[in-house]
Amino acid sequence: MDNNSLGLITSIIYFGLIILMIVAYWKLFEKANKPGWASIIPIYNAIVLLEIVGKPWWWLLLFLIPGVNIILMFYVTHLFAQSYGKDIIYTIGLIFLPFIFGLLMAFDKDTKYRGPAGA
Repeated sequence: MDNNSLGLITSIIYFGLIILMIVAYWKLFEKANKPGWASIIPIYNAIVLLEIVGKPWWWLLLFLIPGVNIILMFYVTHLFAQSYGKDIIYTIGLIFLPFIFGLLMAFDKDTKYRGPAGA
């Protein structure tokens, strides 16, 4: 197998994973009564995600601070999982394998949006 074929296969896998993420987050946004298309609009998707987890829009500015953004990413991901009634295992899954755990949350009929951070 030459480098061109390997590059093509890698690109197909990469774009396939991107499509899976779009489908998963589109569905999760809809479960939270937000427009699914909002999941594909840069910056706006972060604002909607902050609404889903119950945090103010200005937290988006905190994501611009180096170091703080990493901590907030973990925290907001955990709040996102809690908003759908999931625990720390799903938080870790959403961080390291988002295309799998996002799809699990999106298409599990028992997974419902429970309000910001599981209210």
